[in-house]
Amino acid sequence: QVQLQESGPGLVKPSQTLSLTCTVSGASIAYGYYYWSWIRQPPGKGLEWMGAIAYSGNTYYSPSLKSRTSISRDTTTNQFTLQLRSVTPEDTAVYYCARARRVTVTTPSPDDYWGQGTQVTVSS
Repeated sequence: QVQLQESGPGLVKPSQTLSLTCTVSGASIAYGYYYWSWIRQPPGKGLEWMGAIAYSGNTYYSPSLKSRTSISRDTTTNQFTLQLRSVTPEDTAVYYCARARRVTVTTPSPDDYWGQGTQVTVSS
């Protein structure tokens, strides 16, 4: 069974870089024509797709976050990572990683696999 687990700091100071890692088990991030995404949900708001890295290694980003976001992967450890630069309190959210057959993930689909999510708070 495919499982995804987010990890990273729960508290980040404004202007710093947020770094999260998604550890995948039960599937390889380099095979299978899947896209591996980062999605977040700020308090009281809907899901926001941030970006994805494809099985091929190609990356895709939300236009609104592209200037601050980087997604990379390590196929030897089967992990992919998110870096969000110059964070502000508006970046406070629950951050999810997910596997899907499509690039942009704005709502869950029965065929998706999602991590449980990790709370990140941006505060001094």
